[in-house]
Amino acid sequence: MKEADPRAWQRIVRNRVLAAAALFAVWALAIEGRLVWLQVFCHDDLLAEANAQKDRTRTLMPRRGDIVDRHGRVLAISVDAVTLNGAPKAIADPAAVAAAVCEALGDCTARERETYALRLSQTRRESVYLRRQVSLEQAARVVEHLDARKLRGTIFTEAEPRRYYPNRELAAHVLGYVGVDHHGLAGVEQSYNSRISGTPGSAFLELARDGSAFSSRIDKPPVQGDTLELTIDAYLQHLAERELARGVTEHRAESGTVIIMDPQSGETLAMANYPPVNPNFYQDYPREMWMNPAVQGIYEPGSTFKVVTASAAMEEHVFSPSDPIDASAGVWRSGSRRVTEAKDHNYGVLSFTDVLVKSSNVGAIKIGLSVGSARLGRYVRRFGFGDRLSGDLPGEARGMLSDPGRWSVSTLASVSMGYEIGVTPLQMAAAVSAVANDGVLVQPRLVRALRHGATRTEVAPRALRRVIDRQTAAELVAIMEQVVDHGTGTAAQVPGYTVAGKTGTAHMLRNRRYSDTDYHASFVGFVPSRQPAFTILVVVNAPHAGQHYGGSVAAPIFQRIADAALRHGGVAPTINPLPPVLLRASAAEGAPSALVRTAAPGPPQIRVLAGPLSIPDVRGLGAREAARRLVQLGLVPRLTGDGIVIDQDPAAGTALEPGRLCRLWLDRVAPALSPSLPPQ
Repeated sequence: MKEADPRAWQRIVRNRVLAAAALFAVWALAIEGRLVWLQVFCHDDLLAEANAQKDRTRTLMPRRGDIVDRHGRVLAISVDAVTLNGAPKAIADPAAVAAAVCEALGDCTARERETYALRLSQTRRESVYLRRQVSLEQAARVVEHLDARKLRGTIFTEAEPRRYYPNRELAAHVLGYVGVDHHGLAGVEQSYNSRISGTPGSAFLELARDGSAFSSRIDKPPVQGDTLELTIDAYLQHLAERELARGVTEHRAESGTVIIMDPQSGETLAMANYPPVNPNFYQDYPREMWMNPAVQGIYEPGSTFKVVTASAAMEEHVFSPSDPIDASAGVWRSGSRRVTEAKDHNYGVLSFTDVLVKSSNVGAIKIGLSVGSARLGRYVRRFGFGDRLSGDLPGEARGMLSDPGRWSVSTLASVSMGYEIGVTPLQMAAAVSAVANDGVLVQPRLVRALRHGATRTEVAPRALRRVIDRQTAAELVAIMEQVVDHGTGTAAQVPGYTVAGKTGTAHMLRNRRYSDTDYHASFVGFVPSRQPAFTILVVVNAPHAGQHYGGSVAAPIFQRIADAALRHGGVAPTINPLPPVLLRASAAEGAPSALVRTAAPGPPQIRVLAGPLSIPDVRGLGAREAARRLVQLGLVPRLTGDGIVIDQDPAAGTALEPGRLCRLWLDRVAPALSPSLPPQ
């Protein structure tokens, strides 16, 4: 028997050790190779992936610029708000977290709760947003509620600005609204979005495992947008909205529009529509309610358009104010068409003036037929109909104006009295303002200036063209004064002031047919008529209580607005103003050289003037105080701008002439005033 090798076990151990060493070597080489692969060849990709999980570059939304009225009153402002975000990877029970968030918010719907739970279940995402533009109070309640339930880290917040309209419905259609993506979606918020919205910034965030930020730095700060200064006067806007709502309610009408303009500068001082909307809750209104009827609503103006027909006839010397026009029988026929007077009147032979004063349809048709399609169509275009005039609001309509070269006799007759032509309220207000402005059409505008930091860039008035000459405008003003004095617009009379205006009543189109029950009742005019401060247009649609005529529905609204606006503007009365009473005595007798009675209502007040009567220096005074002092002296102040008086004409020291117009220019910033010397 062969003896066993005593060293065999050594070979076995050695072989096993070598095999193990080989395995360890292969394993080490594999690990080293993998490490080299990951840290050398895949380094950049893995680093980017890691940073993507813990680092974020977030866009910082800027605060939109404020929107203010002509006096600096805030109409729209950006306030602090919060976005609620969830961290799905840190959430074990999405439904419970969604329920807790909704309980804290207090206004969730069942559908919103389901949506939140679904989003929080997306565990492949680092973060998901739940609700944007949450108020600071709601966000604090959410955080407190989650902390109480030991759910900290599941929801985190992110600051962002939110648009807020402190006056709610005031000028809502002018302002528009801003969506959750910070873009303006209507009104000047939309048309001036690029200037108001500002420039976004960026921030670098480092995130914790739950997705919440634990450190950050701002790489690029956001830049706030420009401030938009409107021509709107917040008081006049409130006045227009209040009186329009009152008129629509009293007459059980469907809707209405009021526009107040400065006829010389084209500045829109108020633009009101009914029914109102609240831009703070824009999502609660259907999209069609955000259409601005003042610039997008097209209607047939009816008899207010006779101002254009009359202008064309007078400018082309077809008629003079005293020429007779036969409106007998109270009816006009063309083929099968028959047009009658309102209330079946039969005026007989009327003067050209009385055609407008009594608002004769037959007379207006005969005027239009005498003018002809080509000439009347030319003046319709001159007055701005068929064109977009402003451009300050999105979606402005051109109106509806067919080619005058294709007008039939029937169409010419219709256009002459304000039918078969579609206009916007803004176009109608601008056209009548041209008459008030000595025949010059000025572009209507809503934006007065843009402010970027300390730089204020004004939008200058723009005269578009001369529509009619001064003489024609003056004659037309005299006719429109008679409309209010003893014609169809007597309800528009304002005590103490001359008013020029025109009534309008037009059948509304319903299903492509003229309704026998629904009308556009309107009135447009300016006051004071000879030195106009305001053009005011009132349109009430489908009044169903009482009468439906413009003279009985729209004219009283005009009267209430005009009366308050004149007092607000400090415009002196023009009818029978109390003249200054000058009492002179010799200096030797020691009597005062002059006594002046104020033109203000109430008991006469006497001022003693120690020297020759002259115009005072009112530069540096506020509008009301300057106007008060001039009215006390029997002058008629005409104010341009706002703020304090920076210049006046005639200059201080000029000899007093009772009843004379004194122009004052105002601005917000007072220049250095040099002493005003009497003329040599």
